[in-house]
Amino acid sequence: MPYTTEEGGRLNNFAAEPKMYTAEPPTKAEKRNYLIFGTLGALVIGGTIAVAVFASNIS
Repeated sequence: MPYTTEEGGRLNNFAAEPKMYTAEPPTKAEKRNYLIFGTLGALVIGGTIAVAVFASNIS
């Protein structure tokens, strides 16, 4: 832990600051993957809802 000594000999403990960086825009491959995973996620949710609707109408 990074300690600093203040006037009078008191120790002060500061949290470690994370390294700062700038975000980079997504590449074409990352954009494609976002689209694929979003579509698959929507299909899974839609399928789950469809199963629930069919299962509740069985009787």
